[in-house]
Amino acid sequence: MSFLSYLINGLRLGSVYAIIALGYTMVYGIAKMLNFAHGDVIMVGAYTAFFAATAAGLPLIPAVLLAMAVCTVLGVAIERFAYKPLRSATSLSVLITAIGVSYLLQNAAQLLWTSNPRIFPSLFSNGAFELGGLSISYVTVITIVTCIVIMVCLMLFVNKTRTGSAMRACAEDQGAAALMGINVNRIISLTFAIGSGLAAIASVLLCSTYPTVTPTLGAMPGIKAFTAAVFGGIGSIPGAFLGGLLLGIIEILAGAYISTQLSDAIVFAVLIIVLLIRPSGLLGKKVREKV
Repeated sequence: MSFLSYLINGLRLGSVYAIIALGYTMVYGIAKMLNFAHGDVIMVGAYTAFFAATAAGLPLIPAVLLAMAVCTVLGVAIERFAYKPLRSATSLSVLITAIGVSYLLQNAAQLLWTSNPRIFPSLFSNGAFELGGLSISYVTVITIVTCIVIMVCLMLFVNKTRTGSAMRACAEDQGAAALMGINVNRIISLTFAIGSGLAAIASVLLCSTYPTVTPTLGAMPGIKAFTAAVFGGIGSIPGAFLGGLLLGIIEILAGAYISTQLSDAIVFAVLIIVLLIRPSGLLGKKVREKV
């Protein structure tokens, strides 16, 4: 029974990683860049929801919606002022800029809210389901279901809508998409907006598990979610979903049965092994470059 409990906790944590990884994989799949400031957008979402719940007294749904609005505007602003001018620059320049934006957000948060940790309020019911002697909290069910719903909605949006077709066209060839009349800049901004909105949802779910809010809150979850995206096949929505779930399960089981201090190392070791066998990730596709 303890194994099932650990497995469910792993699915809960993995669902949070998957939601964050979906933001990474969409931005990379369309804009072909790694937004390493994504983890700090999570931190901004956590602080927004924290102050909305404590200072304004807002319940769960309005607090989450406010956090999504703030993170969406922040994500679009980051893309507009930091990444758009580097659209034709080298990958290294974009990577350094992303790291710089990440440190800028962290230090701005320290100046605004200090480094003192704040306890995130409980926005969810503390009840639980009893299933054959196994207790499953409402938060766990909400987290897993939210992740599945988001993944399905993204798949439908990308594959069944006109805007989704434009996104797939930009992911294939931005130059050809522009020649076909697609506004590439608008599509990339929309992608950042969606990814940042998902980061806000992930921040609330993450803080329901680890209820401490600090300026560096999103650093490690952001790295692990990026690992999950690479694990599943970066650029693939189902890959990000699968990679996040597997990463959460591996982390929880490694901490339970091997060592909590080595759980992170084991996670990254598994990633290295998988990439040695499948360099494109579990669900990634091999890309042939024309010479």
